[in-house]
Amino acid sequence: MTGVLRRLGGDLADAPSSGGVGWAGGGGSPGRRRPRLGRRRRLVAALVAALGVLFGYIAIRPVSGAPVLVAARDLSPGPLRPGDLRTATLAQVPDGAVRSGAVGQVLTSAMRRGEPLTDVRLLHSAPLPTGTVATPVRIPDAEVARLLSPGSMIGVYAAWENQAAQLVADDVTVVTIPRGDDDHGALLVLAATPTQAGQLAAAQAGGRLSITIKPRPTAPSS
Repeated sequence: MTGVLRRLGGDLADAPSSGGVGWAGGGGSPGRRRPRLGRRRRLVAALVAALGVLFGYIAIRPVSGAPVLVAARDLSPGPLRPGDLRTATLAQVPDGAVRSGAVGQVLTSAMRRGEPLTDVRLLHSAPLPTGTVATPVRIPDAEVARLLSPGSMIGVYAAWENQAAQLVADDVTVVTIPRGDDDHGALLVLAATPTQAGQLAAAQAGGRLSITIKPRPTAPSS
């Protein structure tokens, strides 16, 4: 293509200017100019054809990158189902990108459509504070659960029949809030110590759970 452009440029440079001898003037023969004009037209046609081939190649060439799983639509925390994810080829793949086998695993936080799925978004890989375990509990009030988000810190109370509510686990962190049927309350996954996990299991076996929401710690002012 570079050679074609150079040849076209040379021919255009050789062409007479508007102030020179006209086609019918006495300085040149129309018979000698017609082959040069035809050659320029052929060069222009060749250039246009070459550009068409180049643009066609750019349009159909495969995208470089690696296939990963991305959200097929906006997703809420909870078990991943068929159709929640699709495969996309990304030029820049984030660390920990999941490539397959995510259906059935639990998403710990919301995802936007097109966002790549990484391992830290899944419950089995979610980072937990040292010395804690992921502990699922169900509270009866789904509306209260909507006030929470991953990272919220709560206290969990249990009330038995004819007894006042008692604190069974304090300062526990919400890991995720899987989506579910509001008719059955809301499921929370908490980061609790093994002792707290045992107390929570015993409490929800026969008691009614409720929570208090603690303010997030604020960063110290500089």
